[in-house]
Amino acid sequence: MFLGNSQLTAHLILILIHIFRCNSLECHETEYQLNEDQCCPKCPVGSHVRSECPRSGSTSCRRCINGTYMNIPTGLKYCFPCRNCSPGSGLGIKRGCTKISDAVCEPLAGFFCVDPVEDGCLEARKHKQCRPGQYISLKGTPFNDTICSECIGGTFSNGTATVCQPHKM
Repeated sequence: MFLGNSQLTAHLILILIHIFRCNSLECHETEYQLNEDQCCPKCPVGSHVRSECPRSGSTSCRRCINGTYMNIPTGLKYCFPCRNCSPGSGLGIKRGCTKISDAVCEPLAGFFCVDPVEDGCLEARKHKQCRPGQYISLKGTPFNDTICSECIGGTFSNGTATVCQPHKM
């Protein structure tokens, strides 16, 4: 007996699912897939793959070198480069890079963060300088820029004061 079009399509889909399920390899979360039919143990945090596992052995791992880190178990052949907290970019080191964690940067004095991440900063800018005729209405912080306001009504400031002074007559 012949199958109808929709029944034939359903049977073909089931056959294809069975074929792909049988041919795909799923590794355990503590392993990585080396090729179509082999899973290898991941290297621990702080290291990377030196050489892949043989058919019945373990992965050879190497510790991350200075200036690199690996914060997750991995099947990668390299560690991640550490973040650069460059003073030329207005950043200083809040927490240094280790073999298991990246460096965390913070804004230097006189700078504020424009790209915050977790407990650090990726990019900082210099605080705004108020002009003569303006006063500092809100001093800059590591996460906010300086806010300047105009002096009014017969008062003045050289731009560095937090209040405007009256003109002397």
